[in-house]
Amino acid sequence: MLRYVDATAEAHAPREERPFADWKRATSLIILFWLAYTVTVVARAFLGDDPATFLLNKLVMLGVGTVLTFGIYVAIQLFAPQPDLGRKAVVAGVTSLIAASLLSAMLMAAEGHMRSSKEEFRFQAREGFVVITKGEQVRIERRAADPVVLTLPKVNQLSNRDRFRLGADTAVIWLFFFVAWSAFYLAAVSQAQALALQRRAALAESAAQSAQVRALRYQVNPHFLFNTLNSLSSLVMAGRSAEAETMILKLSNFFRSSLSLDATADVTLAEEIDMQRLYLDIEKVRFPRRLKVEIDVPAYLGQARLPALVLQPVVENAIKYGVSATRDKVTLRIEANEPYPGRLQITITNSGGTALKSPRQRHQPCSTGVGLTNVCQRLAARFGRESSCSFGPMAEGGYRVVMTLPLNRDPGTNG
Repeated sequence: MLRYVDATAEAHAPREERPFADWKRATSLIILFWLAYTVTVVARAFLGDDPATFLLNKLVMLGVGTVLTFGIYVAIQLFAPQPDLGRKAVVAGVTSLIAASLLSAMLMAAEGHMRSSKEEFRFQAREGFVVITKGEQVRIERRAADPVVLTLPKVNQLSNRDRFRLGADTAVIWLFFFVAWSAFYLAAVSQAQALALQRRAALAESAAQSAQVRALRYQVNPHFLFNTLNSLSSLVMAGRSAEAETMILKLSNFFRSSLSLDATADVTLAEEIDMQRLYLDIEKVRFPRRLKVEIDVPAYLGQARLPALVLQPVVENAIKYGVSATRDKVTLRIEANEPYPGRLQITITNSGGTALKSPRQRHQPCSTGVGLTNVCQRLAARFGRESSCSFGPMAEGGYRVVMTLPLNRDPGTNG
């Protein structure tokens, strides 16, 4: 039975940013927008003769408008939770139009419940008449004639066509307000995403450098060198010089390839598999009857790009905690597929073998899971929520590691 790491398969990349995670930022923007509008309303109120009535009539509009703006934010979070700004913009535009229409309808419905303002507007018409407006009344004073007093109709007294035109005019005015808030919010989201990408890039570079250090440390590990040289010695003593020469060449190729590799850059899946073949070919000499390797990578996925040496800790653990811990035959299988368009899935499984039960091995410390956890953290740092990583024992025996990441192909290839 294969044993590597902690049997708890919690190895997912860091949790995705949940909906409404930025509610504090959105709330601040909503308050700032409506506070700015409130300041202009207050300033306008005190320019007139009846500021109290003016402000009281605006309270309902301010309250409903604030609630509708929160509604736009909720709609964006529910219908466009992904980081796609284009989708967020579409949802924001549609909900802004709905919010403007609702606010216009509310203002028209509430018109009959608003207080009549005592504020007067007086101006001289070109015809010499003095026009005075106060609330719903228009008074026209004429020379040598009695004044004419007109009472403007309420909204509910207008025809359906006129009410629709009035509502549309009001909705257009408020549409620009809601669109302006949406634009500021999406700009803040875009800035936050850019900063997150910068932090992720820094983490990815740091993780890559750390992976390179771990790989180099393993490559010069005296125990690894001892086992390899011991296998070479056995081949020479048995007169199998051709196999010994082949192993020396493989060992040389492995060191040359790994030491010259830039671990901060991406490599193709084919290049990563070639690195693992070199490593496994060396291990096959140590375990000629115990280790069986199966690699199933479709040719069209060979140019998919992934972080360099990301498979090394997984294969390394497979040998250390799988093959070395049993005298039975163990099959190590590496396969890649495209579970759905735009996604690359790499699965590494070990099956077969029963762990040794010697007193020495029973007292050996168990793995802490650091190697595989580092792989998952590196994928998360490189691809964020677009990647996932899981590992754990299989029901039928053995162990499985599954990595899913975006399918990015070599720019020099087609398809």
